[in-house]
Amino acid sequence: MASFVIEGGYKLHGEITPQGAKNEVLQVVCATLLTDEEVTISNIPNILDVNNLIQLLRDMGVKVSKKSVDTYSFQADDVNLSYLESEEFLTRCSRLRGSVMLVGPLVARFGRAMIAKPGGDKIGRRRLDTHFLGIQKLGASFNYDTAKGVFTITSNQMKGTYMLLDEASVTGTANIVMAAVLAEGKTTIYNAACEPYLQQLCKMLNRMGAKISGIASNLLTIEGVKSLKGCTHHVLPDMIEVGSFIGMAGMTSSEITIKNVSYDNLGIIPDSFRRLGIRLEQRGDDIFIPQQDHYEIESFIDGSIMTIADAPWPGLTPDLLSVMLVVATQAKGSVLIHQKMFESRLFFVDKLIDMGAQIILCDPHRAVVIGHDHNFRLRGGNMTSPDIRAGIALLIAALSAEGISRIHNIEQIDRGYQNIEQRLTALGARITRIE
Repeated sequence: MASFVIEGGYKLHGEITPQGAKNEVLQVVCATLLTDEEVTISNIPNILDVNNLIQLLRDMGVKVSKKSVDTYSFQADDVNLSYLESEEFLTRCSRLRGSVMLVGPLVARFGRAMIAKPGGDKIGRRRLDTHFLGIQKLGASFNYDTAKGVFTITSNQMKGTYMLLDEASVTGTANIVMAAVLAEGKTTIYNAACEPYLQQLCKMLNRMGAKISGIASNLLTIEGVKSLKGCTHHVLPDMIEVGSFIGMAGMTSSEITIKNVSYDNLGIIPDSFRRLGIRLEQRGDDIFIPQQDHYEIESFIDGSIMTIADAPWPGLTPDLLSVMLVVATQAKGSVLIHQKMFESRLFFVDKLIDMGAQIILCDPHRAVVIGHDHNFRLRGGNMTSPDIRAGIALLIAALSAEGISRIHNIEQIDRGYQNIEQRLTALGARITRIE
C-alpha cells in the first residue's frame, strides 16, 4: 500500500491548473453507450476511478482510442452484451461507484442491464433508490438476486412519464436522464439535481440529438428521440480541486494562481472560502490567492457563530467540507461545520485532533472548529486516508504542519486527484511517494 511522506511548513508559490472534473467524466463516459457513433471527450483526468471505468467500457466491446494525453474517443457500435452477465463484469462494477450510471444507457439502448451493488468511498449510505425508482417509472422491471447481490434490469420500450425524485441525487438524475432520452414520449423530472456536471451532461446529450429543456433548473423536460449521434465534448475543470487549492494556499500562507477555473461554474465556493477569511481575486478565468499570514472567520450579522453546511447545488458541495474544516483549524475564530449529506465524512477529525487541532466532534454530522490563528502549528502525524476528500484534507493539514507526516492508503487520493504530488512539488511542497 502506497504512502506519502510530507515535510510540512514550506510555502507554495506559482501556478497550478485544475484537472478535468471526475464527477462529470464518469457521467459523460457512460453516455457514450447511447449511440453507435463516435464520441470524443477532452480534458479527461488520469485518475484511478476514471481509468477503471474506461477499461470497463473497453472490456464491454466499446472501441476506445486515446487521441492525446487527455482526449479519448468512444464508439459503442459492437457492445458485447454477454460480457455484461459475466462474473468478471459484476465484480468490477461492485468496486467502482460510477458503474451504476451504466444502467440508464444500457437499458435505454439495449433493453437490459446487470449491476452489482457498487463500491467506492466508505462515507455513509449512498442510496440507489432514486436511480432505480426513476428508471422503474420509465417502464423497466427490476429483479434482485439476494444470493449474488446482483440487480437485473430489463425493458422492452421505455415510456416517458412525470416523476418527482425523492432526493436531488446527481448520479440518480444523470442515470434517469440517460434512460429517458431514448424513451417514447415526454419525461418530466422534478426535484432534479442541477449541478454544473449534470448541466454538461444534458448539453452533450442535446448535441447528440436529444431534446432536453430546463437545463440548470430542478425541472427537466425530455422529449424522447429514436436515436442519438456522435459529438465532441470538453469536460469542465474540477471545482473540488479548485476549492482544495484555495484551502491549501490559505492554510500554508502561500501565494498561488489557479488557472482556467471556469469561474462562472464555481457557484458559492469562492464566497464560502471568503467567509473563512481567505482573500482571493478573480483575474479573468483565473483565481489569485495572495499570501496572508492570518485569516479571520466571519460571524453572522447577529454575532452568532458561523455555520458552514453542505446542500444540493447551488448550495455548497459536500466534497469540500473536509477541506474547509481543515482550513478553519488555522483561522482566527470558531465555526460549526455541518455535514448534512453523509454521516461518516467527519470521522477523520480524530487525526486532526492528534495533530493538535482544536475540534469538538458533536455527532457524526457536526464539528465545531476553534481556530489557532497560526499562533501555533499543527504537529506532523501518522495518518490513514479513509476517503478521497478526507485524503486531500489530511494532505493540506500535513503541508502546513510542523515536522514530518505520513499518509497511508493514498490510493484513495489517487482515485480523485491526478499526479497530485508532482503538481504540488512544482509549487514548492515537499512530498515523497513510498510504494
